[in-house]
Amino acid sequence: MSVVVRHRSRTLSRHFYSFSSSSSSSSTKVPLLYKPQDDANDAVTLQLLSWGRGASGQLGGGIEENRLYPTPVANLLVPRSSFTLSPTPGRRFLDNKKGLVLEVGVSCGLFHSSLLVDGKLWIWGKGDGGRLGFGHENPVFVPTLNPHMDSFKSVELGGLHSVALTSLGEVFTWGYGGFGALGHSVYHRELFPRLVEGSWSGKICHIATSGTHTAAITETGELYTWGRDEGDGRLGLGPGRGPNEGGGLSIPTKVKELPMPVTAVSCGGFFTMALTEQGQLWNWGANSNYELGRGDKVGGWKPKPIPNLEGVRIIQIASGGYHSLALTDDGKVLSWGHGGHGQLGHSSIQNQKVPEPIKALSDEHVVYIACGGSSSAAVTHEGKLYMWGNAKDSQLGVPGLPEVQPCPVEVKFLMEDDGLGPHNVLSVGVGASHAMCLVMRKFWPLPIV
Repeated sequence: MSVVVRHRSRTLSRHFYSFSSSSSSSSTKVPLLYKPQDDANDAVTLQLLSWGRGASGQLGGGIEENRLYPTPVANLLVPRSSFTLSPTPGRRFLDNKKGLVLEVGVSCGLFHSSLLVDGKLWIWGKGDGGRLGFGHENPVFVPTLNPHMDSFKSVELGGLHSVALTSLGEVFTWGYGGFGALGHSVYHRELFPRLVEGSWSGKICHIATSGTHTAAITETGELYTWGRDEGDGRLGLGPGRGPNEGGGLSIPTKVKELPMPVTAVSCGGFFTMALTEQGQLWNWGANSNYELGRGDKVGGWKPKPIPNLEGVRIIQIASGGYHSLALTDDGKVLSWGHGGHGQLGHSSIQNQKVPEPIKALSDEHVVYIACGGSSSAAVTHEGKLYMWGNAKDSQLGVPGLPEVQPCPVEVKFLMEDDGLGPHNVLSVGVGASHAMCLVMRKFWPLPIV
């Protein structure tokens, strides 16, 4: 039986800081969560901002609130020459930096959020099911360092659970284990991070999760899946290969029908997508809203390529509840699936049967994409952020929008008197009703006290 590992208290190294928040996020000084141990002459200021619905603390501002526009949550000072984004679901690893590199990443779950900095996990939001990994189910309203593990490589947040990949290539999960979402051969809660003991050999190099199912890729390109699968085939395992209990499969199982190695995977609401080393997209699962982009509504468990993407080289994929985005190697964004909330960006609320380029972004070179349940986002080479789709909870970060926003709009940032200059967006995470982005501000740092 596997047990919780690294479950211990630890002394924080001197370049991490905890903080308390006052009753008002607007009056709270933005906390500095990281600074280099050495002289910060080469430092750049990174800032985490959040917006949307925050009733469960997922915005990290210290109170229950809704934010109409991006508002700072935390600041980081990182070495300009040696930081990069941590691995992202659906994104082929393209960074060529060698040696010691500090990795930074963000993730949004249903009602919780995380920030990964230099292998350490800051996490906050709703605590039901133990999804924060602190050993309890209480909510946490400010970014708080999880002391029970370190050496994280990437962290992905699901509905009621969380998934992490370590630098050693191990997968840990915690939270609510219904439908086998944790991969521990059990269906109860795990309040602390617990090792997933899959049958794979070697290291895991890529993870992804959705509300209730999870995927992991080995160094050799083999894909393993586990979690919920109630006949829609989202696990890609075929007849007789699960579920093993109550509509779910709690044992990580290899997807054998993929004919070639894969390098990235993305989990949608009821479907799954994977990218090959050559940038070819394969998918499987539910298809009642054209989620698979094949031109029809025929779903199924067997992985297949998307016909009209033959010859198109994809470098990142992103999945929502019922829709998908794909980013090409020349910076164009394609979308397909359910469009009822405007999440496809095609200036309508119609479903899209096959992948089509988003014309409103045709003049932009996009470098990063993300999906929430029914909203979408794109980051351009110039550091601009565009969002579209469901705006009911202000999750698009632009005040005054209708609840359905079918065309991409640029997210503008308030220029506060902080002396940090303009916002250069690096990445974005989108949940069901909130979002966060990581921006680069200025090349010499905040005052350090």
